[in-house]
Amino acid sequence: MRIIAWLVALGCLFVTFLYVKEGLTSTDELRWLNGYIAGPLSALVVVPMLFRVSSLLKNSGYGGKVPADFRGAPIGMGTVVAMGRTGLSINDQPQLLITLDVDTPDGRSFRAQAKQLVDVIDMQAVQPGSLLPVRYVPGLNKVVIATDAPQHELQQAFDRIRLAKGLVTPRQLQIAEHGVETRAVVLSMAPTGEIRGGRAVAALGMRVTRPNGSVFDLVQEKTLAPEMVAHVQLGAVVRVRYLPQDESEVVILVPAQS
Repeated sequence: MRIIAWLVALGCLFVTFLYVKEGLTSTDELRWLNGYIAGPLSALVVVPMLFRVSSLLKNSGYGGKVPADFRGAPIGMGTVVAMGRTGLSINDQPQLLITLDVDTPDGRSFRAQAKQLVDVIDMQAVQPGSLLPVRYVPGLNKVVIATDAPQHELQQAFDRIRLAKGLVTPRQLQIAEHGVETRAVVLSMAPTGEIRGGRAVAALGMRVTRPNGSVFDLVQEKTLAPEMVAHVQLGAVVRVRYLPQDESEVVILVPAQS
C-alpha cells in the first residue's frame, strides 16, 4: 500500500506539472484554471488520503489484516469521538483505544470502540472528528479499522451511508455510479441560509464541459460539508458526473474519507 501511495504521489506531481505547463502555454481561460487548480487539488486531496490509509495499514496490529471474526464484515464510517492509550506498546508504537460514532449503509448509528497500533507520527489521523472506515459485526460494540478494504468498496459504503442519511438522493447516487465523469468550473456560490442534515445548502452555478468539448451551464442547490466549501469557491475546477440524456443535475465527486 505504501508503494502504491508513493506511485500515486509521483503520478499526481507529474500530472500537476503537465497542467501547469498547459496553463502557461495556453490563453484559454478554462485550461489556465485546470493548470493551476485541478492539478494541485489532486495532490493535496487524494494523496494524503492514501498515505493515511497506508500508515494505518503498515502499523496495524494484524500486519495489515483484520481479525478473522471481522473479515468480510460490512463497512461503516466511524467518526472519532475520543481516543486514549491502553498502556500497551509494541516497538514504541502505542496501542490506542478509539471511540467512534459509526454510521452504517442501512441507516443505523451506534457507538463502538476499536484498538489500533498507531505510530506517533500518524496520531493526526485518529484525532476527534476524523472519519475512518471500519468493519463491524451487528450487535457488537467493537469494530476494527478497515485497513483491508479496497478503495471502491470504501467509496460504495460512503455513498450508501450518505444516501441513508439523506445527504444525497437516489437519483444523485445513480448519477454518481453510472454518470459520465468530466470537469466543471464554479461560476457562483451563494449560501441559501438553509441547513439540511447539519450541513449548509448553497446554490452553485457551474459550467460543465461535455466529453466532446462543448459546455453547458446550470445552477443547482448542494449540501456542503465544511471541508468541501473551500473546493467550490468561485473559479474552482471540480470533478463531476452527469447523465448525458439529462443535463439538469450533476454530482460533485468527493473522496470516501471527505
